[in-house]
Amino acid sequence: MLAAPFAHAQQAAPVPAKDATAITRQDNLAVYKELPFADKTDFEDAQRGFMGTIPTGTFKADDGRTSWDLNKYNFLKGEAPDTVNPSLWRIAQLNMFNGLFKVTDRVYQVRGLDLANMTIVEGDTGVILIDVMVTREAARAALDLYFQHRPKKPVVAVIYTHSHADHYGGVRGVIDEADVKSGKVKVVAPAGFLQEAVAENIFAGNAMGRRSLYQYGALLPPSTRGQVDAGLGKTTSAGNLGLIPPSDTIEKTGDTRTIDGVQFEFQMAPGTEAPSEMLIYMPQFKVLDTAEDTTHTLHNLYTLRGAQVRDAANWWKTLNEAILRYGNRTDVVIAQHHWPTWGQQKIVNYMADQRDMFKYLHDQSLRLANSGYTMTEIAEQIQLPDSIGKKWYNRGYYGSVNHDAKAIYQRYLGWYDSNPANLHPYPPEEESKRFVDFMGGADAVMAKAKQSFDKGDYRWVATVMNKVVFADPSNKAARNLEADALEQLGYQTENPTWRNEYLMGAFELRNGVPKLKGVNTATPDAIAAMSPDLLLDYMGIRLNGPKADGKHTVINWVLGDGRKYGIELRNSVLIYTEGVTLANPDATLTMSKDDFAGLLMGGQQQQADASKVSGNSQKVTELFGMLDRFDPMFNIVTT
Repeated sequence: MLAAPFAHAQQAAPVPAKDATAITRQDNLAVYKELPFADKTDFEDAQRGFMGTIPTGTFKADDGRTSWDLNKYNFLKGEAPDTVNPSLWRIAQLNMFNGLFKVTDRVYQVRGLDLANMTIVEGDTGVILIDVMVTREAARAALDLYFQHRPKKPVVAVIYTHSHADHYGGVRGVIDEADVKSGKVKVVAPAGFLQEAVAENIFAGNAMGRRSLYQYGALLPPSTRGQVDAGLGKTTSAGNLGLIPPSDTIEKTGDTRTIDGVQFEFQMAPGTEAPSEMLIYMPQFKVLDTAEDTTHTLHNLYTLRGAQVRDAANWWKTLNEAILRYGNRTDVVIAQHHWPTWGQQKIVNYMADQRDMFKYLHDQSLRLANSGYTMTEIAEQIQLPDSIGKKWYNRGYYGSVNHDAKAIYQRYLGWYDSNPANLHPYPPEEESKRFVDFMGGADAVMAKAKQSFDKGDYRWVATVMNKVVFADPSNKAARNLEADALEQLGYQTENPTWRNEYLMGAFELRNGVPKLKGVNTATPDAIAAMSPDLLLDYMGIRLNGPKADGKHTVINWVLGDGRKYGIELRNSVLIYTEGVTLANPDATLTMSKDDFAGLLMGGQQQQADASKVSGNSQKVTELFGMLDRFDPMFNIVTT
């Protein structure tokens, strides 16, 4: 999860979205007959325990711009319009319930003021916060809201449930790092948290940040023809994302902590929804916090913004273990998205249904793979049985049966389907030019695609028009026809992240790539949290191999705290070794990790302080000059 940039920085009025076609209207109306819309239990549970909210529905970022504004979603009333799948409309309405909610005695949640929830547990003398939202502005607003309704006490601890930014990014809005270093405030996290939190947002962060604009629809106007939801919540708050490293790490299932008189028991869940994750049981309150391993949606096994594929087998086993450990002694289950579930039997049924869903997807995907079906064929065949698939909490509001099945195939078998024709295809631009030429040229392809559009075959129109656009990005008619097809697909889909993907594609085909700074994943806190090894790993990722061809450089890095690294550029790769000093170095850097990080992030625009370099400083400048600076707004739907 990545924080979105400020989404209202458009240069010109965008091309207006179009109406739903008759075929889209018909498909959306059919949804009412397929699902139990008469069941209003979720609407009751989502409002249970409501204590109050921010009357304006909005709060500012530190620089004065708007960080959060629920007023943009006031259109989410009544029946679903033609341009929104009714099931998506339903979850979008549920995610509008916002404010402070009492879960049970001494346990509260702030929901609907960011993509993720903040859980507040009242200790004997202070409060313990479980997850702290995306930005410091959102976290601060959430805690202020809590203090408007409950006694003001100091924050004595923050617990991170897992390594995604929407659960730790707001930490500097609620605690001071100096208090953590002094021991006044604890920060607790699962094993591997810091490594995973930093690596995910840095190593592939630029690509992930650009793609997140599609997944969350951050640049789409909230409207019946634009962004309506993000599945786990409305969207992400905008503002400042931070990170304070944990002072206490949970290493194994069954570990316990007593914090300010409150008992916490932890169940490790690595490789489920995040590489580093844990569930939390509070026996005094009979509350189980499942972090993000159960929510009111089929979750992602692969997230569309890009991330490591998650382990469906580990996920279902984790839920099974949670049921066995805590099911018969839990009165309420909460998560760090969506609303709680109350009642022991209801909780067990809910968790068991989600467990069975992940196991069904895992087992059936592999059954079909072992029968010779490809990733795409498997995704088209698998449907959840009605006994679990028509439960509201198993609908595809974030993950989907289709792309989760593909994720399972990818995890076990990778991208190649073993058909040699697919082993070495041409790159998209070259392949598209050849396809269009074979099909008789752009005009012929477009004429046939328009016929397919009129028949409602929008998937095929998007496929073939993508070829025309990649063959000739300047073909405006082709761009518009592909945009029209993507738009109708967006209007029809139940999944809000799919809707955002389709509508962002349509938006950029019609309007071009917005001139924005994009998502900055390399925040100062993230860089500061990186170990020297991670910094050098990232340096190797940024090294431009062709520029480095034939170059050889040897540098020793002395940190001044006893640590040292030998760094060698050879064969266009950067090799480093901790604890060694290489012979005959071109230069020696004597600088702290933070100084080295500043040099690394400055790239070509920053030179090392001469007083901290001995030897040939030109070789240092040359090496850092070979590091690429990534464009955060690269093309996606065009070349």
